[in-house]
Amino acid sequence: MADQENNFGVRVARQAKKRAMEAIGSQFQPANKKRVVLAELSSNVVTSENPKLASDIVQKPKCGPKMVKRAVKGVISAAKTHEVATEKMDDALVDPQMCEAYVSDIYEYLHNMELEAKRRPSSDYIEKVQKDVTVNMRGVLVDWLVEVAEEYKLLPDTLYLTISYIDRFLSVNLLNRQRLQLLGVSSMLIASKYEEISPPHTDDFCYITDNTYTKQDIVKMEADVLKTLKFEMGSPTVKTFLRRFTRIAQEDYDTPSLQLEFLSYYLAELSLLDYGCIKFLPSMVAASVTFLSRFILKPNSHPWNLALEHQSGYTASDLKECVTILHEIHSSRRSGNLVAIREKYKQHKFKCVSELLSPLVIPSSYFNSLKE
Repeated sequence: MADQENNFGVRVARQAKKRAMEAIGSQFQPANKKRVVLAELSSNVVTSENPKLASDIVQKPKCGPKMVKRAVKGVISAAKTHEVATEKMDDALVDPQMCEAYVSDIYEYLHNMELEAKRRPSSDYIEKVQKDVTVNMRGVLVDWLVEVAEEYKLLPDTLYLTISYIDRFLSVNLLNRQRLQLLGVSSMLIASKYEEISPPHTDDFCYITDNTYTKQDIVKMEADVLKTLKFEMGSPTVKTFLRRFTRIAQEDYDTPSLQLEFLSYYLAELSLLDYGCIKFLPSMVAASVTFLSRFILKPNSHPWNLALEHQSGYTASDLKECVTILHEIHSSRRSGNLVAIREKYKQHKFKCVSELLSPLVIPSSYFNSLKE
């Protein structure tokens, strides 16, 4: 009789443990296994695949239904505790890729890098270096490259680097207009190899030019660009700084604004079209884009604040010239016949931000110094 009672107790204990483990698995194991970002993994997560941690929370019951109930309550309590802890962790680490702990050092380094002369194009190379390439030709090339980037679904960073390579190459090399498109596709090929996981092939760029250039032509130009730039391919661009500035620009918003982000991306790409924007540092263009985006969306509120001034390093008065140029581009008073970027941002996935209208005049008071 005693043996039967002992066997009964063992069976109950085993069943209790099995139910507890199943309960744990249902709390923390999704029905369909999905890929998980490494930064989201936590060594404290209790799963059915981690019985050691499970046994720490749910003690093995000795016998009887009361112990089973206690085990289940322990699982539920552990699940709630983990859920609260996860929420706190998510609040503290909203986006691990933004590197909040040392983001200031990173952007200080990037700002110093953008000041290096070897990474900057000449602001007047068309007047002083080029004889056969005009401002309008450059604009047409950039407009076409935007369409190419869309066709091959390239990253925005690839497009920005492409334009940077073109301007830096033209700053020191005289080029015939018949080879301008060749320079464009060769620069995009280099940028794709630098940024993309699966860059387009050389044959793809031959095809996109209707086989105007051979594979050998593109490879030869690619080598010339690399030699001219001395393989300094990783320069910071407007997009580099814009990621940070758009995040700061939304800190005084009740909810994140995708419209602000897409409008900023739209204005930033418009800046690529205008030869007059070359003289500004990428960080200044990014700050000006943020200023103008906030103004377009909320024209009756001051578009600049102390947080943006501190993080960007620019006062509102510093941005006046660049903001004015961007405002004219947005209002179609400059580069109005180049429509690839406008058409791109008319899509619903970008919330049709290119159809947003801006007031004709930016109040001069918005460029005054801010008070603490």
